[in-house]
Amino acid sequence: MCGIFGVMDKRRQMMDGSGIREALSMMNERGSGEGAGYVAYGIYPDYRDCYALHVFFDNACENKAIVDATLEQWGSIECDEAIPTCDQLNLKVNCTPWRYFFKPDASLAPGSASPEKDVVTNLVMQINACANGAEIVSSGKNVGLFKASGWPEDVADYYRIQDYEGYIWLAHNRYATSNPELWERPDPFNLHDWSVVENGKTTTYGANRRYVESFGYNCSTGTDSEVIAYLIDLLTRKHGLDINLAIRALAPPYWDEIDRMPEAEQNLNRALRFAYGSATMNGPFTVVAANPDMMVGFTDRGKLRPMVVGECGDRLYIASEETAIRAMEPKVESITRPAAGEPVIGRVAP
Repeated sequence: MCGIFGVMDKRRQMMDGSGIREALSMMNERGSGEGAGYVAYGIYPDYRDCYALHVFFDNACENKAIVDATLEQWGSIECDEAIPTCDQLNLKVNCTPWRYFFKPDASLAPGSASPEKDVVTNLVMQINACANGAEIVSSGKNVGLFKASGWPEDVADYYRIQDYEGYIWLAHNRYATSNPELWERPDPFNLHDWSVVENGKTTTYGANRRYVESFGYNCSTGTDSEVIAYLIDLLTRKHGLDINLAIRALAPPYWDEIDRMPEAEQNLNRALRFAYGSATMNGPFTVVAANPDMMVGFTDRGKLRPMVVGECGDRLYIASEETAIRAMEPKVESITRPAAGEPVIGRVAP
């Protein structure tokens, strides 16, 4: 079920999308041809101080004016345009991808520790909750997300992925189990800094969704990865956990493992389990997530979905299969398969 891929250059050296396209297409047996997506960091240097909002319009002529008016209530639009695309024979287009470069009005979130991001979060939740023929699929600074219902090659060629350069890329080859025609359903999912791809299926979706929605998030697509993206934002940005603790809260050790830990570590892990029981994810899954400063990978506690890690020079790779890593980096220097419960955290240089 599903193929996922991530690559990060620790020195922020740019990579075009052609290698990502090749890597993801090596895992086509994991997909169904009904969804694929890519997200890249660093692709909009000319608008690095703006939030790049990627939007799917059912009908831009009818729906765009509503979104324009909503954005103007929350800040200012610096530029907007249709995302360049190239029609593909095997890809049925059912929406218009658009992008806005947007500056939020921080005064609309007084007292917030991260006012711009709170404004953007509220904006995304408001637009995506309404039946207005528009869906914001990414909303970060200097980051863009590209996805559709189709095979990875067709989706990449439709968006001309090779024309973009980024220092972190995530990609996903979807094995659709529902709503294959909806372009917003495939991974990746993004909320300002954080993007997520997942292979698997959590059995705690309902509890996780109710928990995150109790903090004001609105889950509009019914997918695990949307909830995971919001959980990571909640735990790291709003609750101030570092990423190690956030991952431990989402995928904690078993109780019997905690019982065997030194006392201080026992106390920490018990506190996390009690505090974040409703955020704990169960079921078979592997998650790769990224923000502008890092890329992380983690699995369920039994590692019921694969995660392979590669390193070559300054580049870190995380994928469902080794063959995908070698497709992009034939001379990969190190291949490892982390144990269950062993997260992988790579950081870019300051």
